[in-house]
Amino acid sequence: MQTTKLAVSGERGSFSEEAGLLYAERMGTEMGLIFAVDMEGVLSRVERGEVELGIFPVVNSRGGLVQTAFEAMGRHLFKMIDEVWLDVHQCLMAMPGIEQSAIRKIVSHPQAISQCERYLAKEFKGIELQEWEDTAKAAKDLAAGILPSNVAVIAPARSAQIYGLNLLARGIQDNHPNLTTFIVVKKLE
Repeated sequence: MQTTKLAVSGERGSFSEEAGLLYAERMGTEMGLIFAVDMEGVLSRVERGEVELGIFPVVNSRGGLVQTAFEAMGRHLFKMIDEVWLDVHQCLMAMPGIEQSAIRKIVSHPQAISQCERYLAKEFKGIELQEWEDTAKAAKDLAAGILPSNVAVIAPARSAQIYGLNLLARGIQDNHPNLTTFIVVKKLE
């Protein structure tokens, strides 16, 4: 069986990876995942024919349209072939040994931040929020020391496991369910 190359918008441990794995399972196909970090990376790889398929989020039930997806979509030619709905569970994580009271900034993708607005306003009133290109990349960068240790990130629970971070809170999204639509694309022929 030949493996299909699937570019996902995110690092290892991202919701896009989870959506890509769900799609592969649904299609009964072996997929080799290429971590393209963002939508621009996915669509440029699809357009150049480096991968057969790409997957990325376009809309969330709480956060609305994923602005960066639509910006990237406007710069590339592609064909949408399917969609995947995923109930996204956002989690707050930090370096091991860092307590919630020591957190001075929260970093994540703008969509993740918007999906957790009420939680953040209640638990972290007035704390600085910083946007990052991907939730899982924020977790990876925190673990790698690119972000300071007094930072927490919002990312999938799997990211904490992969990058050795401590889960401070699970399911911090404001909506339950918190549905995100991912689209599957291929090269325009």
